[in-house]
Amino acid sequence: MAAIFLLLLVDLLLFAHGITSSAISTPPPLPILPVPSYAQLQWQLSEMALFLHFGPNTFTDSEWGTGHADPSVFAPSALDAGQWARVAAAGGFRRVVLTTKHHDGFCLWPSALTNYSVAASPWKGGTGDVVGELAAAARAEGIGLGLYLSPWDRHEPVYGDTVAYNEHYMGQMTELLTRYGDVDEVWLDGAKGEGKDMDYMFDAWFALIHQLQQRVVIFSDAGPDTRWVGDEAGVAGYTCWSPFNKSMVTIGHIIPEYSRSGDPFGQDWVPAECDVSIRPGWFWHASEKPKNATTLLDIYYKSVGRNCLLILNVPPNSSGLISAEDMQVLWEFTEIRQTIFSQNFAANATVTASTVRGGLGNQQFAPSNVLQESIYSYWAPEEGQNSWAMLFDLRQSASFNVIQLQEPIQMGQRVIKFHVEILVNELWQTIVEGTTIGFKRLFQFPVIEGQLLKLSIDSARADPLISFFGVFMDPFSVIYSLEKHDKPSDVNSNEVIMLRTDHSFGNKSTATM
Repeated sequence: MAAIFLLLLVDLLLFAHGITSSAISTPPPLPILPVPSYAQLQWQLSEMALFLHFGPNTFTDSEWGTGHADPSVFAPSALDAGQWARVAAAGGFRRVVLTTKHHDGFCLWPSALTNYSVAASPWKGGTGDVVGELAAAARAEGIGLGLYLSPWDRHEPVYGDTVAYNEHYMGQMTELLTRYGDVDEVWLDGAKGEGKDMDYMFDAWFALIHQLQQRVVIFSDAGPDTRWVGDEAGVAGYTCWSPFNKSMVTIGHIIPEYSRSGDPFGQDWVPAECDVSIRPGWFWHASEKPKNATTLLDIYYKSVGRNCLLILNVPPNSSGLISAEDMQVLWEFTEIRQTIFSQNFAANATVTASTVRGGLGNQQFAPSNVLQESIYSYWAPEEGQNSWAMLFDLRQSASFNVIQLQEPIQMGQRVIKFHVEILVNELWQTIVEGTTIGFKRLFQFPVIEGQLLKLSIDSARADPLISFFGVFMDPFSVIYSLEKHDKPSDVNSNEVIMLRTDHSFGNKSTATM
């Protein structure tokens, strides 16, 4: 009886304060359009893909084959697609994308529409299928499969006859999308042969691809699902919107700055994909060496850390394996990312906000939601505000030089401008001034020490929603200035960031703010 009486008393007290024990939940805010499709959301969540350029060029020491190399040159002695998939999975790459046919027209599967394929090579006596082996290996590792099919074909005799070649191309695309199970991405470019009057029927291609693979995303200069960032350095714009107007660009003809930055007024959701090769070339060459791990880390900050997907090309060698030196770099790249992002100094922070949707006591949209690294829980403010702030008490002083922010992009991309401050000697001092956030934004700055941080949203397309706030120490990068609005050519510049490989940073002095 005493317990029942106590429950009744609690209900009466709650009722007196306008709260009931069976309070109705506050619905989420309306999304702001455009928003990603299911396939686009899964693509963004994957963060990184491994590109695999492989074919006759691997054996002829060339980048663009002529289409006249004898199929007998394709003779890998130890091809192991399982190794490719294992390397990808171990490195945190959640999909692989294979050049099933490059500009030379040689097909890495036994296409019934040409005699220029693995079926005409000595590899496995002409019975091999690289695409099939990689599809099976990707499934075994639990990662997605992507396929690149070059529009330009320097071997096919009907290339130049618009109708005949588009029929040929769509026939090969049908083979690829109906033989190998689920395909997560189809990667296209606008490469075209000189001196050929050739029109690609992209709209028909896109319709066929979406018809045959319901959860696929299509990459090209102009989407329809993901767009080229506009450079091959792996660097996105400092401001990078996923909203985009596909009508502003065509495949083969882009506006570089528009592709890098996106459009806050865009009507289409077309996030950017950043492509770069681990080596100077896209195909393997014995004379070339891979980038080092800290260079890849810099690229990661400027691609994944700017609301994009990073697709890193790691070309198999002439044996059919990813080279040991490339694997070593990928292993180091994985290790340093894990070292940096495994310790979040804000993980146990106390978080408060200026307002909370549904009232300050509403846990559904509570400020503490931003401590969970998930886009499916988030802080939301009350409607009708024109400025928004969150205060983070780390509970103890910490030294750090990286801040991570995320938005729940399934609700649309919202934040236009924001800044982060730290309390130093009882004064708030700005350490980060940023524009877009999107799925993930990573900011680097000189090492600073403190306990109290404040995130202020200065402007937004709609009520801002924040899904994650993290504070980290990167001991591998030495930052001498706040992040600049750099251009692709700055990818390895030591003006913005100087990278070092030693892991010791105990004597590093904090930045003077």
